[in-house]
Amino acid sequence: MTINFRYLLMISLVTALGGLLFGFDISVISGTIPFLQDYFSLNEAMKGWVVSSALLGCIAGAAFAGKLGDRWGRKKVLLVTSIFFGISAIGSGFSYSVAAFVFYRILGGLAVGAASMISPMFIAEVSPGHLRGRMVSINQLTIVLGISLAYYSNYFLLSLGENSWRWMFAAEAAPSLLFFAMLFFIPESPRWLVTRQKKQDAKAVLTKIGGNDFAASELTSIEKSFLADGTKQKLKAVFQPKYRLVLLLGILLAVFQQWSGINVIFFYAPDIFAKARLGIGDALFQTTLIGIVNILFTFFSMLLIDKTGRKKLMLTGSAGMTVCYFLIGTLFYTGNETGWALIVLILLTIAFFSTGLAPTVWVVISEIFPNKIRGVAMSVATFFLWVACYLLTLSFPVFVEWFSVATTFGIYGLICLAGAFIIFRFLPETKGTSLEELEKSLIKE
Repeated sequence: MTINFRYLLMISLVTALGGLLFGFDISVISGTIPFLQDYFSLNEAMKGWVVSSALLGCIAGAAFAGKLGDRWGRKKVLLVTSIFFGISAIGSGFSYSVAAFVFYRILGGLAVGAASMISPMFIAEVSPGHLRGRMVSINQLTIVLGISLAYYSNYFLLSLGENSWRWMFAAEAAPSLLFFAMLFFIPESPRWLVTRQKKQDAKAVLTKIGGNDFAASELTSIEKSFLADGTKQKLKAVFQPKYRLVLLLGILLAVFQQWSGINVIFFYAPDIFAKARLGIGDALFQTTLIGIVNILFTFFSMLLIDKTGRKKLMLTGSAGMTVCYFLIGTLFYTGNETGWALIVLILLTIAFFSTGLAPTVWVVISEIFPNKIRGVAMSVATFFLWVACYLLTLSFPVFVEWFSVATTFGIYGLICLAGAFIIFRFLPETKGTSLEELEKSLIKE
């Protein structure tokens, strides 16, 4: 079997532009918080609402994207998300009231929620088993590139003065337009095409990816996987007893990725560094270091994920984050949060997350669900992921006010410890097998 790697890479990179916009959209808010707080006169509770409002859209986008992806196709849903990203960017940047700002942020959140599940699922559905981890990880790489792009964009636009926050948001319109244009150059998912009885179209896509023998073998496996229950995907089918364990595992992994506390660092990094008595400009510069570490260790994870496997990377990441959070909490508890110790520990936390939980969770939840329920099941898991992310983001400033920074990071450390146990006890290794082979091993009739 000879894989047309260049063609597969092109499909993956274009699809993963949804991940880049996902990363940019959720992170751009971090550099604007001080300006938004002053411009809209926000208290701590309102700040939490404004920062987390986009996540309501993420929840709704994730809830409906799977069903829409099954009805319209993965590609059409991604086209709609690219339009929403662009409108949200311009609208958020030129809002003059809290209500208008929140509306456009929620619209962008709809796009983030949809892209967060459709992009990795699309890539998983076109990738051969031995390359799937690496290909799906491209989506995570573009997410961290989007995060870094937002950080650098914020840092360099800071010089524009008190209205710089408007241009920080509006800058997202450019990659949104690129995503929209590039989507016209990729095919539809062959597995979705089979569900629509377009077997010749599916075979043509598979042939271009891996040749005639690969296409014939894959097409046979895909068709067999749909024979038992047909190709119609309904929400109630996901909750059948035979899918209960795999669905619960997908939900737990999705929730854990968020309640590992990582988005607190992504969203509130300038705030955290400010508590270490850094100015806004210095804090934004330190935040760009997060982007660099995020990219480097995502590349490192991509090299390992199809060799070492998903489970070992997850365990390493969870254990490392546990230690880092306890140490960060200790710094704040003892009043030693100034200086480079805090910065180093935050960068180490990002390194462990980028190597472990960041790419592997998206890879695993795109792999473990059977063909016949993948779209809807991924919607359910991603819905819970964004609910968890929303609650985490909304609660962080409140937790800090109620308890302390030290106690809050201690809580995240305990959550990472619990997550490591769940992964060790219940998660099977999924590397190197086809989606249809995974279905046979994970689902017990």
